[in-house]
Amino acid sequence: MKREVAVAVTALMLGALAGGLATAASAADAPRGRIVADANACMGCHAVDRKLVGPSFQQIAAKYKGDAQAPVKLARKVKDGGSGVWGMIPMPAHQSMSDADIHAVVGWVLAGAPAK
Repeated sequence: MKREVAVAVTALMLGALAGGLATAASAADAPRGRIVADANACMGCHAVDRKLVGPSFQQIAAKYKGDAQAPVKLARKVKDGGSGVWGMIPMPAHQSMSDADIHAVVGWVLAGAPAK
């Protein structure tokens, strides 16, 4: 009986470890911009392919396609917040995000928010 319990516990532990490794591998495969967006609550208001509170990341990419100033405009919008471009619901400022993180998210969004 003890042996069966030990085998079951070992199997559960190995399964949990494998699941953790799979999650870590998935995170490692994700673009840095997506990882930063997930870590900074961007996904609470935006989704990749559908409007939530704010526009989808794909809608943003389409709107700014071909605009050479888009990276600068969007980085400023993320840092300072604002409203009026997509409606009256304001986007909060993200003053605590580093410029490197903001640029990673903006670059990922402007690329169409790819999965890889």
